[in-house]
Amino acid sequence: MFRDYLRLMVFAVGLLLGVQVPGLIDQYQKRVDAHLQEAGQNLQAFQLTADKYFKGDLQALIQHYADSDDPVFQADSVSVRAVYQRYQVFTAEQRALQQPWYGVTWHMLVAANRSLLQETLNQYSYTVPLTPSAIGWGVAVGFLASFLIELFVLLLARIAGIGPFSRRAGQL
Repeated sequence: MFRDYLRLMVFAVGLLLGVQVPGLIDQYQKRVDAHLQEAGQNLQAFQLTADKYFKGDLQALIQHYADSDDPVFQADSVSVRAVYQRYQVFTAEQRALQQPWYGVTWHMLVAANRSLLQETLNQYSYTVPLTPSAIGWGVAVGFLASFLIELFVLLLARIAGIGPFSRRAGQL
């Protein structure tokens, strides 16, 4: 009986952890979108200048500033280039988050922007969403956690020579 309650507790903890996955991904996506919008707004005036004088080529404007004899323009080229590079990083990150759920999950595990992910984790607010994907994640993680712990306990029991699957029980 205790073992059954223990299984239920492990499953419940796994379920609660599993429903956090879609919530974390959602909060990460919102953070990427917010940073992308901010970088886009910071570039907007420079893009208008690039549209007017460089046929929309923002990199040509940045290079023009860098090549200028005026130290103010040279300094601005560094700032504008940094904002432009941030904009490109956030745009690429947003594209990566437009994949199917398994692609997004894989991206979050192996290729997410580390500083954005850390920022998201630092500001993460735990939720218990009742969306189909959250329920699916919860059940899957709960089942997997229960299964792996049960397997581990049975393996330890076998090694220790106790329980129904022990070596001694098979020798009777």
